Amino acid sequence: MVKAIRIHEPGGPDVLKYEDVDVPAPGAGEVLINQKACGLNYIDVYHRMGAYPLPYPATIGMEGMGVVEAVGDGVTELAPGDRVAYADLPPGAYAEARIMPWHRLVKLPDAIDDQTAAAMMLQGMTVEYLIRRTFKVSKGDTVLFHAAAGGVGLIACQWLNHIGATVIGTVGSEEKAELAKAHGCHHTINYRSENFVERVKELTHGEGVPVVYDSVGKDTFEGSLDCLKPRGMMVLFGAASGPAPSIDPNVLNKKGCLYLTRPSLMVYNKERAELEACAGALFDVVTSGKVKIEINQTYPLAETAQAHRDLEARKTTGSTVLLP
Repeated sequence: MVKAIRIHEPGGPDVLKYEDVDVPAPGAGEVLINQKACGLNYIDVYHRMGAYPLPYPATIGMEGMGVVEAVGDGVTELAPGDRVAYADLPPGAYAEARIMPWHRLVKLPDAIDDQTAAAMMLQGMTVEYLIRRTFKVSKGDTVLFHAAAGGVGLIACQWLNHIGATVIGTVGSEEKAELAKAHGCHHTINYRSENFVERVKELTHGEGVPVVYDSVGKDTFEGSLDCLKPRGMMVLFGAASGPAPSIDPNVLNKKGCLYLTRPSLMVYNKERAELEACAGALFDVVTSGKVKIEINQTYPLAETAQAHRDLEARKTTGSTVLLP
């Protein structure tokens, strides 16, 4: 028996229960991981609330790292003692130990410590596919990145700065503005006191930006479209404020023949080769020091409910790690 966080029904943070669970032996193609740390991400909130339904009881969590304890039949690429990390389906990271299919795991470089690994996989690989594959940002581009002081945002600001792009980031407080600037964000906009559409137009001399990365959703969606230059791309990759409204495709035409996409990490890393390339690019920028992973909150696994409350109240910055 191991401890895990499970939900028996959708709801608020109070539905997260710290319980004993059985962990089976790994089957063919599977690996048993003794987990050292797991990441906290907004997709966990969506799972908890039932936005992405799961069969109950369910252990949630999409990101973690640990040490391989045992492997099932047919697993030759991993062995007991290997340090591995993941950010993938199936959910189940909020646990002291778990089973994962071997082909969704990646080996960790020795230079990356346990907590950093758990904090960076989902957020870091998300940034990789957003800025290198969904819309390939080039040196000299100006981009708008919402929630620039969050876990994804801080990684994105650094990586974009390394590419040579100019980063405009929205934040919710002056403290978060300073944090984003310290990580490579060139211009910050406090959405609580400023009109971000007007500021983006001002900063781009009325042109707008070629791409907007928006994980906020409902509260920023329509304004984000108005920040784009003709033929610009709106990359909607989350809904922290609620689902974005439905849109008539003709609106995209009227606003300048805009592109709208709703990508996901699971699709972009569906193939093993894509996962390895994505993780490899992330490992390179982290081990070289070009991107630093900021772990600004840690919680014992037993206090996961409080971690969710803080995340939803926007009290967190950077990355958050849960410790089994």
